[in-house]
Amino acid sequence: MTFFLGKFLGWITDPSLWLLLLLLGALIGSFRRRGRGGRVFLLLALLLTLALAVLPVGGWLLLPLENRFPPPASLPEHIDGILVLGGSLDGEASAARGQPVLNDSAERLTAAVALAHAHPEARLIFSGGSSSIWPGQEPEARYVERLLLDLGVPPAQLTIESTSRTTQENAAHLTQLLGAQTQGNWVLVTSASHMPRAVGCFRHLGWQVIPYPVDYRTEGKGEPLKPIEPIAGFADLSVALHEWLGLVAYRIQGATDAWLPAP
Repeated sequence: MTFFLGKFLGWITDPSLWLLLLLLGALIGSFRRRGRGGRVFLLLALLLTLALAVLPVGGWLLLPLENRFPPPASLPEHIDGILVLGGSLDGEASAARGQPVLNDSAERLTAAVALAHAHPEARLIFSGGSSSIWPGQEPEARYVERLLLDLGVPPAQLTIESTSRTTQENAAHLTQLLGAQTQGNWVLVTSASHMPRAVGCFRHLGWQVIPYPVDYRTEGKGEPLKPIEPIAGFADLSVALHEWLGLVAYRIQGATDAWLPAP
C-alpha cells in the first residue's frame, strides 16, 4: 500500500468524517421546504453517535487483530535484534515543539527500551520516517533517536532508519539495510492491532520475526458495553477499519502472502 493510499484509507475510514457528512446532509436538507431529508440525516448522525458511544463496535473489530499474535511466553536466550516500527509520536507537534511528543502508541518505545536493557547483545533498530503528506518534514526517527538515547539505550546498540513511511517500506528498507542478517532472531515490536499486517510484510520478504505486540486497545475477550464514550468509540473504529482495509490492500498488492497472517 503506497503512502498516499494509506493516508486516503485513513481519511475515509475515520467515522468522524461520516458524522460530518451526515450533519452536512442534515443542514442541506433543512433548507428544503419540508425538511424531511434533513431530519433523516440528523437521525442517522444521532444513531451513529449513540451506537459508537455505547456499543464497542471498534473493539469487536479490533479483538481478532489484537489476539492474532499473543505475546511470547519467553524469548530466546540470544536475540540478534529488536525492530521497532514508527507511529509512536506526533511528528508535526514534535517539530513545532522541538522535542518528542508521544501519542497513544508510545508503548512501542517503552517496550523497546525495556527489551534493549534486558538484552544488551541485541541491536535495537527503529524504523520510521515522516508521516506528513507535505515534503520537507522532519522524520519521526530524529526525535525517537533522541528519546531512546535519553532513556539509556547505548549509542552503539541503536540503529535508526528514517526513510520508511509505510509498513511495507519498513520491511523493505530494513531488509535492504540488514541483508543476510535478517535470518537471525529478530523481535518485532508494534501495536497489537497492527501486528498481523506487519508480520505479513516481513514474512513476505523472508523474515521469521518474533512478534512482540504492545499498545492494546481491548481487554482480550468479548468487549463489554461501555458508558457514554463517543470519542473512544470513534477512535477504536477508525483504527480497526484502517487495519482491516490495510490487510486487504496489502494482500491485493502482493505485499503479504495471506489475507490475515497467523502465528
